[in-house]
Amino acid sequence: MPKIKIVGAEKLQAKLKKNMTMNDVKHIVRHNGTELQAKAQRNAPIDTGNLKRSIGLEINDSGLTAESEATAAYAGYVEYGTRFMNAQPYMKPAFEEQKIKFRNDMKKLMR
Repeated sequence: MPKIKIVGAEKLQAKLKKNMTMNDVKHIVRHNGTELQAKAQRNAPIDTGNLKRSIGLEINDSGLTAESEATAAYAGYVEYGTRFMNAQPYMKPAFEEQKIKFRNDMKKLMR
């Protein structure tokens, strides 16, 4: 099953403590996680809508980690393809686009 997890909270915490509160970081993590989930849902091919509905968001590590995952049993087959079916990536393109925005948001916060 495709699953994306953004980590590195320990290093980030140490670096950011001087300039802002961790609530600012948690807000950015939640906001970008929500956008990632929405983009993946928009990218997901729709036959019955089950795959799109199965893409969820989970906030962990006291708000410092956002995980978006498609829980449909066939999610990995759609993302990566099979020998009978071409891949129809929906999660990776969403992640690649969102990680740029996340980095930019974090850079703005660190200024």
